[in-house]
Amino acid sequence: MPKTKPFDEHSTQYEEWFDKNHFAYLSELQAVRHFVPINAKGVEIGIGSGKFAKPLGISVGVEPSKSMRALAQTQGLQVYDAVAEHLPFEDAQFDFALMVTTICFVDDVKASFEEAKRILKKNGRFIIGFVDKNSLLGKTYEKHKEKNVFYRDATFYSTDEVLALLHECGFDEHGEVQTIFGNLHEVTHVQQFKEGYGHGGFVVVCATKPG
Repeated sequence: MPKTKPFDEHSTQYEEWFDKNHFAYLSELQAVRHFVPINAKGVEIGIGSGKFAKPLGISVGVEPSKSMRALAQTQGLQVYDAVAEHLPFEDAQFDFALMVTTICFVDDVKASFEEAKRILKKNGRFIIGFVDKNSLLGKTYEKHKEKNVFYRDATFYSTDEVLALLHECGFDEHGEVQTIFGNLHEVTHVQQFKEGYGHGGFVVVCATKPG
């Protein structure tokens, strides 16, 4: 079952996070944008309220939460009621697929990766942004997850685990960048992302479907 209840019941609180952590959000957005191809057809899996899709020029997505889906639709986005493991698209439809802070809420991550691969064109990019469980931020979230209505039922992953699963699903590795250095309250400006992983709390991995 998709973990939609917190997002349906606390959509206002979800939106407030982006206002409260404005520079962290912009830092994450900048890191994700680094891998988004220009003038390409993309889809966001777990589009939420459209906080990443809209500024990145993505007009289509899937979202199982009714409240989040409604918010995204007010942004003019085309949003399907579906989960990452069962995407409502034909094979080889997109140049890139994006998942941002979604894998920690997915029931079957491997199945979601295989679905992303299916809907991508040859040489298409699969871009995944997530909180690295081995980072300071990831450890903080894990420690206090019972007090967080959104992360209470989340499963965090390390970058090595994500990379291993991508390779298992037949993706080619393209690259990684990281941002959010320190705790969230310490992010008082837009941080420049760095190549690789191991220091930043938010990591973006880009993999490619073989041609």
